[in-house]
Amino acid sequence: MPTMDDIIKRVQDLPSLPAVVAELLTTVEQDDVDLHALAAKLALDQSLAAKTLRLANSSFYGMSTKVTTIQQAITVLGFHSIRTLVTACSVTGAFTPAPGSAFAFEPFWRHAIGTAVCARALAPHARLSPETAFTAGLLHDLGTLVLATRYPAEYGAVEAYRQQQDCTVGMAQHAIFGYDHARVGSALAAHWKFPRAIQDAVAGHHQPDGADSVSLALLIHVADALAHALDLAGEQDDQVPPLSQQTWRMLALSDAACLAVCAETEATFQELCQILVH
Repeated sequence: MPTMDDIIKRVQDLPSLPAVVAELLTTVEQDDVDLHALAAKLALDQSLAAKTLRLANSSFYGMSTKVTTIQQAITVLGFHSIRTLVTACSVTGAFTPAPGSAFAFEPFWRHAIGTAVCARALAPHARLSPETAFTAGLLHDLGTLVLATRYPAEYGAVEAYRQQQDCTVGMAQHAIFGYDHARVGSALAAHWKFPRAIQDAVAGHHQPDGADSVSLALLIHVADALAHALDLAGEQDDQVPPLSQQTWRMLALSDAACLAVCAETEATFQELCQILVH
């Protein structure tokens, strides 16, 4: 069975994100960004630019006027939003199924996108950045893709174990590999140079308890559970991970707010899936 060091090496062998995306990620903590230069670079990657514009014009943002260029999209939606959308397009295109792969890619991405949309809707309640929450939600399970695409034979044993034991994916991964997707996903987020806050949220999204304030990891933990509860992946044997009372108390989400978050998630989720997954 591969060690964590073996997996880190496999992660480092994964393709990098497109250069313009890597450049965008370096701007997260910068104030003086040349938006015109970045817009011009983005426009050069035609498929990335086209997908980003489709997202910008989707119901996710609910704009009254249509944007037709990246520069216009940055002007109307703001740089942070466009950076999030470009990153989403790149991340969802970074893994392709191997020939004969038994891993179900579409349900995986449906859940990831559902968690991202839900995290974005939850973020204002936790006084966290909606854009950062969306990106962390999208990335939270990427370690599963690393394991499934780089170790397909072993991953078949994970699926078999999960069905036999009727347990969560994370428990099955731990039983077969000795660690789960959260740790692997955090290594991938580091390899792709995502901000440390996002790396930590991916690493801790299954065990966020113990913090004395609402962290990004706790927010993703709740968004993950809600996305499972809403059955957004469309899997028959999907399981909702347990949420502790402490988590609910810390988030302090009223019933009305929770319903509003679920409604907002369901309203935009399908359209985003059509753009990002197909």
